[in-house]
Amino acid sequence: MPLVSITRLRVRSWRYFPVFLFQALRSARQAARSEGNQSTRLLQDRHNTFWTQSVWSSEEAMKAFMLAGTHRSVMHSLLEWCDEAALVHWNQEQSGPPSWQESHLRLKQAGRVSKVNHPSPDQQSFSIPAPQPRPASVIRFR
Repeated sequence: MPLVSITRLRVRSWRYFPVFLFQALRSARQAARSEGNQSTRLLQDRHNTFWTQSVWSSEEAMKAFMLAGTHRSVMHSLLEWCDEAALVHWNQEQSGPPSWQESHLRLKQAGRVSKVNHPSPDQQSFSIPAPQPRPASVIRFR
């Protein structure tokens, strides 16, 4: 059964935006090339918010990606770059990526916040607006 991983990050300042975007694209390429990855998509949402969605053959494959390469090296920087961060993982019966609406619902129902150094009021209350994908705002890597 495939494992879906969803993250939502909001960049707290335009000052961090270029380096965040560069590293997000590098991490997404790393995910798409990782063993066990079935799908990787990025969504640039409103207000400097980014969603990542990846589908994996197993939890072990996902963890191997998380603890290697670009993804591992950039994780610490997200504490400073972001003022909102949340994630959720779940096993999915169907194949292929879920909709962004389902991803949002799962994040709200079963997700958890990730630590950031400068949490916004929405981070503190776990308020997560629904994503508003536009065709040009979604990047599919695999």
